[in-house]
Amino acid sequence: MNAIITATELASELAAGRPPVLLDVRWQHGGPPGRPEYEAGHLPGAVYVDLDGELAGPAGERGRHPLPDTAAFGAAMRRAGVSADRAVVVYDGGQGWGAARGWWLLRWTGHTDVRVLDGGLAAWTASGGALTTEAPAPEPGDFEPEPGAAGLLAADDAAALARRGVLLDARAGERYRGEVEPIDRVAGHIPGALSAPTMENVAENGRFRPAEELAARFASLGATPGSEVGVYCGSGVSAAHEVLALAVAGVPAALYVGSWSEWSADTARPVATGADPG
Repeated sequence: MNAIITATELASELAAGRPPVLLDVRWQHGGPPGRPEYEAGHLPGAVYVDLDGELAGPAGERGRHPLPDTAAFGAAMRRAGVSADRAVVVYDGGQGWGAARGWWLLRWTGHTDVRVLDGGLAAWTASGGALTTEAPAPEPGDFEPEPGAAGLLAADDAAALARRGVLLDARAGERYRGEVEPIDRVAGHIPGALSAPTMENVAENGRFRPAEELAARFASLGATPGSEVGVYCGSGVSAAHEVLALAVAGVPAALYVGSWSEWSADTARPVATGADPG
């Protein structure tokens, strides 16, 4: 099954007998909060999901966006109407990062039919899709998360993968090289990781590049079907978007959720700088 869905395809499915559950995960680093934007207009039937409060645990030693408590995540998904046997479509304001985090978590906890709206809210409105301010009241779902269905890396796993496989750094190139670090304690990257900014996976309209282009890009980095691939970023959000891009390209990949925010917080962990993986 494709990991993404176009606005036109979504409109057709919403008009069908049993439409997918819609999750609105509008989020951007540093704010503003996504709920006011959701309340100002969202896809009909969509339920707002808070990335910081429901798709991540409290920030700390495990990073800025560690895994959420499994029970709390399951409760949030059931509140939104998510059931094991019903399709889910996740969207955000257009950047795709928040939606990808929701997509990855649902996949990791065992949901088998979840996709991201390619291009998000902007693509929906550009295709003529309507918005509403009406708050939905979905029937509670029955989804029970079972972690482990998709690849997950801890810090030591990421370090080992950088030596034996392909570990991609989804942050901007200047952060990878250690030229700037606006958020975390130390600038640089995990030794052996390759720079692969996630923003290069999308076109100017925010939609993913064609699958064949993505496949060629990742192949140039050694990430091909059958190879062992992992991804990290600053805090496990934009890296989820890169895992999604890899899925579009047909390349399964694991996510290091703690990412650089966890790695750099430990002064004993090595740090590489410059364009060389190190």
